[in-house]
Amino acid sequence: MSGTRPTAVAGTFYPGESSALAREVASYMAGVPRRAGPPPKAIIAPHAGYAYSGPIAASAYAEVEARRARVTRVVLAGPGHRVYVPGLAVPSAQAFSSPLGPIPVDRAGVEALRALPFVEVSDRAHAFEHSLEVHLPFLQSTLDRFTLVPMVVGGAGPEEMALAFEAVWGGEETLVVVSSDLSHYLPYDAACRRDWRTAESILALDAHVDPEEACGAAPINGLLTVARRRGMAAELLDLRNSGDTAGDRGRVVGYASFAFREKPA
Repeated sequence: MSGTRPTAVAGTFYPGESSALAREVASYMAGVPRRAGPPPKAIIAPHAGYAYSGPIAASAYAEVEARRARVTRVVLAGPGHRVYVPGLAVPSAQAFSSPLGPIPVDRAGVEALRALPFVEVSDRAHAFEHSLEVHLPFLQSTLDRFTLVPMVVGGAGPEEMALAFEAVWGGEETLVVVSSDLSHYLPYDAACRRDWRTAESILALDAHVDPEEACGAAPINGLLTVARRRGMAAELLDLRNSGDTAGDRGRVVGYASFAFREKPA
C-alpha cells in the first residue's frame, strides 16, 4: 500500500456519503449528556456497525470532545479480524481515507513502533480491517486536525502491547484509543453477566482479559498494564449489547466504553 489506505467498510458499517455520515455521528453524540471533569488520556470503545454500537462509542467520544483543541495525534489500536499478525502491524500508507476526509499517518510514531522487535509493516493486515476504520469518523467529528498512529494487533502479549503504547504515549497532545467489542453471540442474559464481569476486570486494571471476553483483549491488556503502572483510574461510561440497540436478544454482541484518566500533576 502506498499513498492513502482507502475505506473498506464505508457504506456497510456506516454511511459512505459524507453528509449522511456526519449527521449520523452527530445524532449519536447529541444523545450523550456532557459532564464536567478532566478529559481522558485513553478510551476503550466498540467497533461494530454504527446501528449496533454507535451510541456506546459516542459515550466515549463525548469525553474526548473536551480535548478537541489539544489533541493533535491519536494512537489507535484494534484487533485483526482478517489477517493473522504474530505481534502487531503498522501500515506503510501516508494517510487513511474517510468519507469525512483523509487523516495523515504520523510517520514518526510508526517508526518508533517499528523499532520494536514484534512490530511488522503489513498493509495487508490494514487493508480490510474495520476495527480501526469505524473510529475515524468519530475522531474527525470530535477533534480538530490530528495525525494517526494505527496498529492492528494480533498475538502481542500484555507486556509487548505496553511497550508499544509507551513508545508512542506522548503528552496531552496524544489520545490513545483501544477498539474492542465484548462477548459475541451469547443469549442476552448470559452476555450481560459475562460483559459485566469483563467490565469489572477492566475497572480493576486487571490485564487478564480473555479474547472470548473481548475481541480486542490484546490491546486492552496492554492499556491496562500501562494504566496500572501510571496510577490511572478507569471509568465505565456505557455497557450495553446489540439486543439493547438494533438486534434480537437470541444472539447478541456486547459493547462498552471506558475512559482512563491520568493523575493530576
